[in-house]
Amino acid sequence: MSPSGSPGLELGIISDTHGLIRPELLEALDGVDQILHAGDLGPVELLYELEALAPVILVPGNTDGFDVRERVPLVQRLQLEELSVVVTHGHQLGRPGPEILAHTFPDADLVVFGHTHEPLVEQVGEQWFVNPGSCGPRRFRLPVTCIRARVMGRDFQSRLLHLLEGS
Repeated sequence: MSPSGSPGLELGIISDTHGLIRPELLEALDGVDQILHAGDLGPVELLYELEALAPVILVPGNTDGFDVRERVPLVQRLQLEELSVVVTHGHQLGRPGPEILAHTFPDADLVVFGHTHEPLVEQVGEQWFVNPGSCGPRRFRLPVTCIRARVMGRDFQSRLLHLLEGS
């Protein structure tokens, strides 16, 4: 139990689906309480497929069309347990990383971002920076990944999941 008395939240953290929801992704997200999608969804219909698993917090990415951009803000701010969370694709910042994200969102405990397709889980001081990588079509030699995480109170624990063998 978290200090708030709740058993915590199980999160699926994804980005850069680019129009592809793999069966391996659906399996990895099975049982999560919330999905955080850091942009480049693809067609808005994919949102409905993800929402069948759990509520989705989505931001638009640089490749998302008007159908996605008109539905959601560029940056989502939310409270998960005792953590202040920001979800952004990050393309508006150039090449997002912990340094620029810490400067842009200094009050966030957890910043979830995408765009680079490179998975990252890094704690800098009291802030967490999480990029789940890309779970859509494979790009270059980058792995196909997502993150499964648990938030309990102010505690954040995550696990990077490789969705394809050899990735």
